[in-house]
Amino acid sequence: MTKPVLKGFLKTWKEDRGFGFITPDNAGRDVFIHISSLGDTARRPVPGDIIYYQVARDKQGKFRAVNASIEGVNAQHSNTNSPNKEKTSLKWVAAALGLLVIASVAGFMYLRASGLV
Repeated sequence: MTKPVLKGFLKTWKEDRGFGFITPDNAGRDVFIHISSLGDTARRPVPGDIIYYQVARDKQGKFRAVNASIEGVNAQHSNTNSPNKEKTSLKWVAAALGLLVIASVAGFMYLRASGLV
């Protein structure tokens, strides 16, 4: 059975600790939310954000938001110009150039040993 998606607004957010509380639209009790529940969002949450979430119980039996998202904010992986992607691409280019140099030197040495150069 799939958990229903709920909606609320972020009442408080402690940036230094990475958590806050959501006030649900249904006027129920505030729900704890941790930054890890938001996955790879393009920005950190701020008080007043509309949050969509599901509810689960933690190990202590308390309710917390899971599978959360901020209304109007896309996942970070959609940003094609992220620094991590650029670093990864640069590593692959460097590795390919290194292999090309090694293959060229090996080919030259083979030709030289064969007396063709």
